[in-house]
Amino acid sequence: MPTPSLLIEHARYLITVDAQRRIVQDGSVLVENGRIARVGKAAELAGVRADRVIDGRSFVVTPGFVNGHMHISYAHAVRGIFPDDQGSPLRHVFNLQNAMTEEEEYFTSLLGVVELLRNGTVCFVDPGSTKFPDACLQAYEDSGIRVILGDGVTDVDGPLKLPRYATNDAVARTRSFVEKWHGRLDGRIRAWAMPFSPETASAELLRAMKQVADEHRTMLTVHFNSGDRARADYTARHGVGPTQYLEKIGVLGPNMCLAHALGIDDAEIATIARTGATVAMCPVTAMKGGRGVAALGRMPELLAQGVKIALGCDSPNNSNHLDIVRAMNMAAVQYKDARQDMKMVPAEAAVEMATLVGAQALGVGDEIGSIDVGKKADLVLFDTQRPEWQALFNPVNNLVYNTDGRSVHTVIVDGRVVVDAYEQRFADEPALYAKVQEIGEKLMARTGITFPRSRWPVV
Repeated sequence: MPTPSLLIEHARYLITVDAQRRIVQDGSVLVENGRIARVGKAAELAGVRADRVIDGRSFVVTPGFVNGHMHISYAHAVRGIFPDDQGSPLRHVFNLQNAMTEEEEYFTSLLGVVELLRNGTVCFVDPGSTKFPDACLQAYEDSGIRVILGDGVTDVDGPLKLPRYATNDAVARTRSFVEKWHGRLDGRIRAWAMPFSPETASAELLRAMKQVADEHRTMLTVHFNSGDRARADYTARHGVGPTQYLEKIGVLGPNMCLAHALGIDDAEIATIARTGATVAMCPVTAMKGGRGVAALGRMPELLAQGVKIALGCDSPNNSNHLDIVRAMNMAAVQYKDARQDMKMVPAEAAVEMATLVGAQALGVGDEIGSIDVGKKADLVLFDTQRPEWQALFNPVNNLVYNTDGRSVHTVIVDGRVVVDAYEQRFADEPALYAKVQEIGEKLMARTGITFPRSRWPVV
């Protein structure tokens, strides 16, 4: 059944992120058959007819946002339980996730999708953490969101409680997963190879993962960080540092996305740039986790070398929110402070990482990420009739520095309105909230992983 046509007319601003980076004042967008058919000044599209017309005079319209690293499947049920003085929660995270049932993972993932879409994210990468994708398929289908997922595999023991397989079994699982999932829901689902990290995957497994990705014309991602200790360790064992090791074994290339990428040095940045590999960075997670952005964060240098970077929210127990606008803000402000230089990561670069450049980093830049004729109609309409948008002269600065996802009024994916006047209709939110609260209570009871509800007395 064809998607109804849609016209957004007289938008206050269109932030197109097209090749010229045009910002169209009093602009219109025509959507036909799920794709962008025309873009321009409202006067140029005067008289155009559509099945639905949206009066855009109160809206700033952007491309739909991409989230390049998003563990979606468990954390909503236990969001906020880890006190700040406990340090990293990772030692508990996978025990909690491993205890979840199919039904529980469906509901927590559904809540994650609700939060993502209501904040303007139309595409996210779940880096292999969903245990029961078949159970979650209904949430992806009903919501209309784009999902990049995989089967997280390891063949080397690590400090975290991760599923470990024989190397051949891990390869077979990945190949089967990609063949089953890649391209489903009319292309809204993509499947990648997803070894957890170079520390938990042998060189043999990493090379096989790259081969699966190459054969299926898809991508692979790993959790990846470097630093002085890692460089010393890798050099002792492999003769080169962590990034050069991935190049040495033949897996670093344009279809490899490195998640986090903290602690890399100049030589590693040059290696990433030369090989065409991409990066997904989670600025709020890095800051909240005390990872030392001033010393270890190299986003400005990666951008300067032309490396494609996507922003990620990581999980509801790392950044604790699934709002890519807040991630844009953090990316744009943290390096200004860390380097004591206000020129670091301008607002325009932050928007690019959430839209076109981020989509390119995830291998979907030919289809989404900008308001361009022929691209899929993934659009976000921000309501400027709110105090945080006042006064409005530079819509990019307003978007990055003034606002957050709460002013997202309308979200469109594939030309279909999935959030309309702040409301979505694929989930009963009050019932879902109650269900996930119940799941969290039961999950903590089953695992014994719990903390005081507050360090202040709850009476």
